[in-house]
Amino acid sequence: MADRRAIQRNTAGVSMIVDLLPKIKIELVLDGNLADAAVDAIIKNASTGKIGDGKIFLSKVDEVIRIRNQERGLAAL
Repeated sequence: MADRRAIQRNTAGVSMIVDLLPKIKIELVLDGNLADAAVDAIIKNASTGKIGDGKIFLSKVDEVIRIRNQERGLAAL
């Protein structure tokens, strides 16, 4: 990858080169019916089988409110 960066660290007298991988954060709020399909799509397209593929965190959102017009729930998505 062209975006890879490395830094050199000295720890306890030992010099190490640490490769840094670029990171991407994606946040989605979806209707619960779409969550499994979204997870499957992310895993299918993001998995390389190598360290650094990332993690998926799922959590419930109790309420969504669109500030502009005060829509709530699914209408606000």
